[in-house]
Amino acid sequence: MPRKSPRERRRSPAAKSLPARRRSRSTPGTTRPVARAASTRPGRHLKKRATRRPLASGKGGRKPARTAPRSRARARFRAPEPARVLALLGQLERLYPDATTALDFGTPLQLLIATILSAQCTDDRVNKVTPALFARFPDAAAFAAADRAELEAMIRSTGFYRNKARAILSCCTDLVAHHGGEVPRTLEALTALHGVGRKTANVVLGNAFGIPGLVVDTHVSRLARRLGLTDLTDPVKIEFALMDVVPRERWSIFSHWLILHGRRVCVARKPRCSICPLAVNCPRVSVTTSQ
Repeated sequence: MPRKSPRERRRSPAAKSLPARRRSRSTPGTTRPVARAASTRPGRHLKKRATRRPLASGKGGRKPARTAPRSRARARFRAPEPARVLALLGQLERLYPDATTALDFGTPLQLLIATILSAQCTDDRVNKVTPALFARFPDAAAFAAADRAELEAMIRSTGFYRNKARAILSCCTDLVAHHGGEVPRTLEALTALHGVGRKTANVVLGNAFGIPGLVVDTHVSRLARRLGLTDLTDPVKIEFALMDVVPRERWSIFSHWLILHGRRVCVARKPRCSICPLAVNCPRVSVTTSQ
């Protein structure tokens, strides 16, 4: 016979035979006490919710969700008047009659190397580095076979010397392999070289071979927008936009004019508009402060 637990022993035999009854939640004849005083007024929470005011963005309220600002329609750019462009070209020609590149070079290859070194560096610093560099490596074959550590040490002061050394080695290797060590005379062939973009190619074409090319650097990009010649910001798009505005025979010299004017007068932060000879024909686009 199985052993009974202490609870089973305390139970009477009559309790087991009684049918199970549902236990009442309260004593018969009495009412259930009120749990909360708020429930004595039915509908209070409903009334409060119904009369609830929308939250304000001021004090004591939650800020509403931000919505996207309405996009303002961009004003359509109007091409500059040909008469104003001719006036600007005439003024720039009188201001800088002997404008040319500030880089010292003797051959197209030297100009190509100097232009690669001039990225994020001043022309004066490049001119201090290139004499010893060109004496050590006189041609493209010598550059292609140069020791990378030695080349980096010689151009270290120009900044970003590792990237520039890699670009020079790759570019000269391509010149030796595909062009017999000579610098090509077309934009397509120059831009196909490693480390050579449109800006570098146009510098070489315009200054070494006399082939017109628009060089778009930071100065040309800034002045082209301030003068109202274009509203674009991408250098390649600015180049093609200026091709439609400036006559082809003046592409190379026009770049030199803007570079010199951007360095001397129309500087980036505070352009010297009070002494600028171009002020009569300049709309001063996006200029907020000037001298």
